[in-house]
Amino acid sequence: MNAHEIDYTIHGEEMQYVEIVLDPQEGVVAESGSFMMMSDGIQMQTIFGDGSKQDEGILGKLFSAGKRLLTGESLFMTVFSNAGVGRKEVSFAAPYPGKIIPIDLSELGGKFICQKDAFLCAAKGVSVGIEFSRKLGRGLFGGEGFIMQKLEGDGMAFVHAGGNMSKKELKAGEVLKVDTGCVVGFTKDIDYDVEFVGGIKNTIFGGEGLFFATLKGPGTVYIQSLPFSRLAGRILALAPKTGSTTRGEGSVLGGIGDLLDGDNSF
Repeated sequence: MNAHEIDYTIHGEEMQYVEIVLDPQEGVVAESGSFMMMSDGIQMQTIFGDGSKQDEGILGKLFSAGKRLLTGESLFMTVFSNAGVGRKEVSFAAPYPGKIIPIDLSELGGKFICQKDAFLCAAKGVSVGIEFSRKLGRGLFGGEGFIMQKLEGDGMAFVHAGGNMSKKELKAGEVLKVDTGCVVGFTKDIDYDVEFVGGIKNTIFGGEGLFFATLKGPGTVYIQSLPFSRLAGRILALAPKTGSTTRGEGSVLGGIGDLLDGDNSF
């Protein structure tokens, strides 16, 4: 498998986007909704799956699309190709505050495993597939179920981490324990499992969940400080009830203000 060779620049600090430079006839495949802007001369084409098996006929296309259906993603992806003369740029934006991580698959043994919603875009020719868990605990309690996403090939891929990103290089036998939602991805040699936190007080009053991920080296692990599920949970918890008004968290009036406004329902 030979993916297209692409150049790129990552812009920004907290709300990043990646600008990819394409030579004539080069292309990049991206998730729906990640497109930001492009030069004149870039062509868009919607395809089944990731485009890595387009030369294998209709069965190859259906197999590629079916893999994405299992991960809960759309059946379709978009290819952006340089159909003009000279170099052209196309940019893709992160979906929420965080960091865009460039992954050179040629330096990682041709495979990288990540959360099923972490993938942003990749050079055309990179395969975006599924990784089944062979361990019951990881599948039931790992936060990502039995299925994670795997990126295979020899090109560049880009994944997104929420908040700040930490890159950990684990030696052989070295173990790192992480909140299950904070795992962005890891290299193919990492042994990944899920463990019970243990202890009655930890389980009932800890507030950190019942399980954490254990990642055993050798290999590289990428950790995010703010998983989108955690961000969404906080927003929902602070969202006002239907019909209520808010005065901010530090308001002196608080509930009394609601009563004065007539919001005295129980």
